[in-house]
Amino acid sequence: MRQRLLLVLLLFSLSAVTAFAFPLLMSTASERTQQFVISRTADMDRFATLPADAVVSEALRHTEIYGEEIVVVDAAGEPVVEAGMKVAEVSAQIDAALRNQPAAPVPTVLPWSGGDVLFARPVGTGTKVAGAVVMRASTRVAALDVARRWAFVLAGALLAACACVLLALVVARWLLRPLKELDRGVRAVAEGQRRTHVADTAGPAELRALSESFNRMSDAVAEAADQQRRLIADASHQLRNPMAALRLRVDMLPQNGSLLTEVERLESLLDGLLALASAESTATERAAGGVEPELADLQVVAHDRVDAWRAAAQAEGVTISVDDRAPGLVRCAVSDLAQVLDVLLDNAIKYGGSEITVVCDRATLTVRDNGAGLSEEDMERATERFWRGDDSQRGTGLGLAIADRIVTAHDGTLTLHTDGGLVVTVELPKEPLL
Repeated sequence: MRQRLLLVLLLFSLSAVTAFAFPLLMSTASERTQQFVISRTADMDRFATLPADAVVSEALRHTEIYGEEIVVVDAAGEPVVEAGMKVAEVSAQIDAALRNQPAAPVPTVLPWSGGDVLFARPVGTGTKVAGAVVMRASTRVAALDVARRWAFVLAGALLAACACVLLALVVARWLLRPLKELDRGVRAVAEGQRRTHVADTAGPAELRALSESFNRMSDAVAEAADQQRRLIADASHQLRNPMAALRLRVDMLPQNGSLLTEVERLESLLDGLLALASAESTATERAAGGVEPELADLQVVAHDRVDAWRAAAQAEGVTISVDDRAPGLVRCAVSDLAQVLDVLLDNAIKYGGSEITVVCDRATLTVRDNGAGLSEEDMERATERFWRGDDSQRGTGLGLAIADRIVTAHDGTLTLHTDGGLVVTVELPKEPLL
């Protein structure tokens, strides 16, 4: 953007300087040409009014001093004086002057002009021509004067162009510096800095107002993350105590089987909602500038959670194995990665068939089962909150939603597809091995 803005300002400035300098250059050349014509016309008028006995000596003297050749003829075209050139050389100009024809206009003298100009005029009145005067004048001196004047004009134009360039740089910096600060602030928030502020005292009023709005937004997002975190902690504390008391009372009731099942289901739903809220809080906190996530060893976490779920899997007649393909550290908290794997293993044991394989390949974790899998329509809805398949009566429908939100909060992706069973793939940001 800086380059585009500078390009526009410079093009405009140079166009303005050119639009001012070019007419001034041409006006200077035209003025000097007019002075040249007036001077030579005055000389010819003087020769035209001299008496016949004096014109010869004056013409020869003029040619000797100024180097300008002169021819004077009488009414019959016979030479009166030939100073430096012959009548035959300018016969056409002499004939035109004797017929009292107007002379051709003198072209504008430019710095590179170096030729001669022929001036011709009749001697006598308009009705009685007594002869003609022809002068060959050099434009060299006039061209040198034009060149000097043009040098002054171009020097001034160059100074003006330099001033315009400097002004363009100052204006561009004044306009773009607040934008650069805003870009730095946005990057800082994205990289995990809390309550990032940018300077709001530079630039035009609109950008200062935008900087103030960004600072308020940064504070508001950080405050919202803090409030969400406090809400989760308070809700967890306030809801678990009544649930524990309710469970104790239900345990004391005779024939409480169905009631106890509903209490357990309610506890499971509460745990799922709190886990989902916690995952969303993590995402909000990172967006607001939370702490940098810790690193987790994918293979270590996978083996730990598989060992923890092995007994539950055996009780359901399911075998679990781990396929270590390549080691890798991922940018994710160990507890969050363990929670994601718990959700995937729980679903696979409940609905996935008799065999589960956990594959660890650098920053990619894959949980594969040999069950019936899901249809295309079901896979599109599987990570929605409270969604459960038609044949899934157990669970709250929050597991995959929680896992997906945790993975997304850590800039990863969770995808599902069917390939001889359901395959869930989790890709997380990789930390290079040293």
